[in-house]
Amino acid sequence: MIDKMGRDITYLRISLTDKCNLRCRYCMPEEGVCKRSHHEMMNEDEVVTAVEVAASLGIRKIRLTGGEPLVKKNILSICRRVSAVEGIQEVCLTTNGILLPALGRELRRAGVNRVNLSLDTLDRAKYAYITRIGKLEQFRAGLKAAMEAGFDKVKINAVLIGGFNDDEIEALANLTMEYPVDMRFIELMPIQDHDEFGQEAYVPYSKVLEKLPQAIPVEHDGGVAKLYRLPGAKGNIGLISPISAHFCGECNRLRLTADGKLKPCLHAPDEYSIRGLDRDGMKAVFEQAIWNKPAWHGDLDALHRSQAGRNMNEIGG
Repeated sequence: MIDKMGRDITYLRISLTDKCNLRCRYCMPEEGVCKRSHHEMMNEDEVVTAVEVAASLGIRKIRLTGGEPLVKKNILSICRRVSAVEGIQEVCLTTNGILLPALGRELRRAGVNRVNLSLDTLDRAKYAYITRIGKLEQFRAGLKAAMEAGFDKVKINAVLIGGFNDDEIEALANLTMEYPVDMRFIELMPIQDHDEFGQEAYVPYSKVLEKLPQAIPVEHDGGVAKLYRLPGAKGNIGLISPISAHFCGECNRLRLTADGKLKPCLHAPDEYSIRGLDRDGMKAVFEQAIWNKPAWHGDLDALHRSQAGRNMNEIGG
């Protein structure tokens, strides 16, 4: 379906839960996470119906996110059913990787084509700090499981944070020399509901290129990342710049929260509820949400906070 700005909306990101087995500082609070009751959340049948409706309107790619989607007890059933929906060409999943040793191969058999893993540092102490409760060894086991599961593509996402991991850009980029993965650096977004990160934390993607002068531009793959490659690498370097060089004019995505709200834009307050609706009702709301997708997210930087109205774990990373 085409929105009023002429963008073809083909990508739906679905948050299956706002719960997580980590507490990353830029994503969710350490304590006081709002725990919604079961009846307030989308159930499996509603998620599948939403995907069927989305596919009928031109959605071709689904990404399952959280919180942490792998904490869902029915994650394999959801993946199997979503991947079987007519018109869906690709099912991707974003995870911190900790539960992949137990689930990686089963997810691949359930129809998941690609996985994105979250990794902000290669330092054990810093990993424990940024995740609050995680261990780097758990991530490494998850990465190993992802590589062995046979996914079409594995990507690693690092949130670029000045004063925290900008001294590890080279080390993180070098993962593409060791593994056939894409290493993606994402600018920190001012979306969290606390002031833990100061203005110095918001560094532009260009800092990555300063640290990697040998990186060579490569052909765009249709996503939002600017792609580069280190000589001799097995994968690409991706740079995602929602702050310093927004890509709103190319945005082809819609988001669905775990409690059944469609968000046409990550950083806009607008939400459209589909929970409890029948197929026709969902379709009408999808059409309304897509048509009303904002032209851009407005000023967004250390001094201009996101208008999302939720923490990242409540929207879908």
